[in-house]
Amino acid sequence: MTTTSTVAASAVVDAAGDLIAQLEREPHGQVSASVYETGRLVADAPWLTGHGRRLAYLLRQQGVDGTWGAADGYALVPTASAVEALLAALVRADPAEPGGPTRADLAVAGRRGLVALARLLDAAPSMPDTPAADLIVPALAARIDAHLDRMHHANDPSVTGAPRALPRVDRRRLDAVGALLVTDRPVPDKLWHAYEVLGPAAAGRSEIGPVAGAVGASPAATAAWLTHRPSVEQSARAYLDDVVARHGGPVPCCTPITVFERSWTLATLTRVGLPVRPSARLVTELAAALGSPGAATGPGLPADADTTAATLYALARLGRPVDPASLDHYDLGSHFCTWQGEDGHSVTTNAHVLEALGWHARHTGDGAARYAARVAALAGWLSDRQQRDGHWADRWHASPYYATCCVVLALAGYAPPGTARDRLDRAVDWVLATQRADGGWGRWSSTAEETAYAVHILLGTSQRSRPEVPSAVRRALTHLPVDAIEHPPLWHDKDLYAPLLIVRAAVLAARRLALRSAEAPSDGVSAGDGPSRAGS
Repeated sequence: MTTTSTVAASAVVDAAGDLIAQLEREPHGQVSASVYETGRLVADAPWLTGHGRRLAYLLRQQGVDGTWGAADGYALVPTASAVEALLAALVRADPAEPGGPTRADLAVAGRRGLVALARLLDAAPSMPDTPAADLIVPALAARIDAHLDRMHHANDPSVTGAPRALPRVDRRRLDAVGALLVTDRPVPDKLWHAYEVLGPAAAGRSEIGPVAGAVGASPAATAAWLTHRPSVEQSARAYLDDVVARHGGPVPCCTPITVFERSWTLATLTRVGLPVRPSARLVTELAAALGSPGAATGPGLPADADTTAATLYALARLGRPVDPASLDHYDLGSHFCTWQGEDGHSVTTNAHVLEALGWHARHTGDGAARYAARVAALAGWLSDRQQRDGHWADRWHASPYYATCCVVLALAGYAPPGTARDRLDRAVDWVLATQRADGGWGRWSSTAEETAYAVHILLGTSQRSRPEVPSAVRRALTHLPVDAIEHPPLWHDKDLYAPLLIVRAAVLAARRLALRSAEAPSDGVSAGDGPSRAGS
């Protein structure tokens, strides 16, 4: 390599090492703050330290159109949460904190938000497939209507000019869950992640409680659970205090994300051959997270096939393979569910399962006999999910570049030889056709994260030898900074979020591929299937 490229490549290796150190130093994980979740703490836990900072955060995050959140329906959930939180603070007459927003500030933002929310509901948008959206929106709409009724009757000037009530919202799913909660029938564990909108009936369920201090791995769910208890549960209060302290007032949707963050980050870095050296302790802890049903993203959440598959794949690449029998819990025959009882399906979950099973089919003594047929069938199922223009879309991410990257890397690595070539060609065509004028890629604008996925697609298949690819990758390099630490939220939880280290790993891995491609275009992906070694 030239001196300049050697320095650039060394910077990527150094940054990857720093990333691994952060995984060990901050085991809770690094996640962007959530308007939705912060709004729920404003409404349900005004007694929690940092209340004024959370109100100020909500006001800072409001858009010029009065909404919170992204376009294409993604504003509905965070806007409903922020509006309900501001109205709750006005109804309670929360005292203003020194240097914090005044009642007048809250009233202005609340009125603008109400008008915007009514406009969103009138437009009857198709809500993105984010967790519990069909429960959250009607639950918060009912609370907002109750606040408005009280404030209008009291002639509160804060709502002068605001709607007297919101447009009608479909409550059928929320009412069905409410009816289930008052029976003795089992409730899906995943519902507890949205405990805060389940209402008083949830308080009567004896099976729900904190796991490592958290209810459903969610600050909002944990705070709401505490309000239903006659005395403070110390582990839950300690969890909330810790989350608030770590994030400075505003809070993320899901925390901690230890297994999720470690498995995705390590899989991404090792896949492109970066010489990562996680400690033996970190690798042992990752392996210990795999129980009989697999691994869960966070405490209080059910184990799922996505986190399980990513953990299995990361461990295999690190030289610590674990038998993937836990994935049998999610095998539906045609494909794998993310969890039992899932509505719909996830192509990215199945892409990660394909990588996990594909690695074992290729590298373990009886793997081919046990998994080769399943790998071939799953590769076929994923191929059939491709959209006409060549991309894939998924329920866990707003960007088609993420879904397409996951599927392309899985098919390129583990589909039976020759069976997916046409699908990969079409995916590369789509990526080349959608590069923006500034050299990046993105659903709404160019982002480092989405540009990274596009580069992985271009350089992760045999199509990297096409003459258009080197030029496209060179133009993308400016969007792959080695020191990027902030990224816009694109991942699906109750609202959009960014798992910052996971995204940074994707950017660093793409930069490594791009730099190596610039030096030796025929070199391609260098990861192979050999494991990296865990340090001591």
